[in-house]
Amino acid sequence: MTSFALARSKLTARAVGVEGEVLLESDAAFQQPRGLVDLAASSTFLPAYSATGGYPGLRASLPRDYIRTIVEVLAGPISEAFSLGRIRPVKAEGAFSIVTLSDDALSAVQRAPHVDSTNPYQFAILHYLCGEAFGGTTFFRHRATGFETLSEHRLPRYNASRANEGAASGYVDTGAPWFERTARVSAGFNRLVAYRSCVLHSGYVPASCVLSPDPRTGRLTANVFVTFAADD
Repeated sequence: MTSFALARSKLTARAVGVEGEVLLESDAAFQQPRGLVDLAASSTFLPAYSATGGYPGLRASLPRDYIRTIVEVLAGPISEAFSLGRIRPVKAEGAFSIVTLSDDALSAVQRAPHVDSTNPYQFAILHYLCGEAFGGTTFFRHRATGFETLSEHRLPRYNASRANEGAASGYVDTGAPWFERTARVSAGFNRLVAYRSCVLHSGYVPASCVLSPDPRTGRLTANVFVTFAADD
């Protein structure tokens, strides 16, 4: 049976960009991360993309126990790091994910930074189950608007500006000329990062990266999205 116990590693919080959004990180998140790779290797992965966008690879279900454990353990640190006060999780979902699409197979949406939600109470928890050679995750500022996060209020202005701009030729690197990089978290086996889903970001996949659909040799991550509410 796979253990989902988190390691007693230090969580560090750093503020990035002009807006000072927090990245919460741990370099050794779980006690037995190899068990997660074994579990992924026995899972059924399906394409998560379409002709217009979506995750550029394959996804498989994450165990509910894993999702529950990671949310319970990180709720307190997230509340503290993001100054949220008393909170409770109201929704959590996740998946094993493997990037498989080549540069020339990406849609325009997949070649630009994005947000997963405009809800400031939704958080992405990204657990790398692959090495540094597979890149990481980059965070951005949109040059024309200065936005580093998106809200429902900001969306009309952002979308109007983006309508006159383009996208990278492949996976996003620096984001130039329409975006500038504010931070990058490198992939690293058993590294974890948590951030608001409304922060502009993109997976960093170096051109030298060898993409494989095999969980044991590919760009494997465990991705959890959790939404909190104030616990009055």
